[in-house]
Amino acid sequence: MAQYLISVLDDATDSANAEEMAAIGAFNEQLRAEGHWVFAGGLAAPGTATVVDGRDGEAVFTDGPYLESKEYVGGFWIIEAPDLDVALRLASLGSKHCDRRVELRPFLDA
Repeated sequence: MAQYLISVLDDATDSANAEEMAAIGAFNEQLRAEGHWVFAGGLAAPGTATVVDGRDGEAVFTDGPYLESKEYVGGFWIIEAPDLDVALRLASLGSKHCDRRVELRPFLDA
């Protein structure tokens, strides 16, 4: 089965209310029950990010996100699905459950 990244787009960190967290938990359980679950997690605010560039010898560390934008990835699911149609259906459910827009991207074949 192919793996996909579902990124949750948000303009605030840790912004889900109790009802949304319960819906997300129910969606996580559905993913587990149907065999699609790989991993999920929430991310800290972009201000906590560090860009690391180790391409030319000694690494350079820069505080803050790589890109400045109003919205950013606030969390994600990594799922397994037999095809893009199933992945799109799951991404739609994820968007509905967390009440945010999401982006679906397949992982490249290894």
